[in-house]
Amino acid sequence: MLTLRPEPLTQEAFAPYGDVIETEDRDFFMINEGSTRRYHRLSEVMLDKPGDRGIISIFRAQKLDYPLQVKLLERHPLGSQAFIPLKQNPFLILVAKPGDQPDTGTIRAFITNGRQGINYHSGVWHHPVLSCVADDDFLIVDREGEGNNCDEHYFTDDTQIVLQATQS
Repeated sequence: MLTLRPEPLTQEAFAPYGDVIETEDRDFFMINEGSTRRYHRLSEVMLDKPGDRGIISIFRAQKLDYPLQVKLLERHPLGSQAFIPLKQNPFLILVAKPGDQPDTGTIRAFITNGRQGINYHSGVWHHPVLSCVADDDFLIVDREGEGNNCDEHYFTDDTQIVLQATQS
């Protein structure tokens, strides 16, 4: 059985899976006659096919019961997917490196500080959104276009993965 306890989300730790979208320790330049900091290009929307569109949605997520028996991971092979918390609540992240199926040896869990968003790179395996509160909203930047952009992998009963809600 694999038991995962989330670690704090950092740029360095999350780099194999995507980008952390945050302003802390990031460069900026001033715009709007000096009244606004622009933290430019914190992440990129990945679109793999001609005709793809970047879209913006809002997901309203419910808190799951923890510890959570992880039954599936999904990936988006044709584009990136970003989650940006709108209510500044921490949320959990469960990821595995790209491949034909999730490699349980690369699964990691993270928790945000509530001011961080994330952008999964194309093909990165991840759990669907994991809210830490009863009702939470996320701004999603995603790909829309032709082709299947969501693969799901369901673990067999002999693969036991449990996600704790607290850090180690």
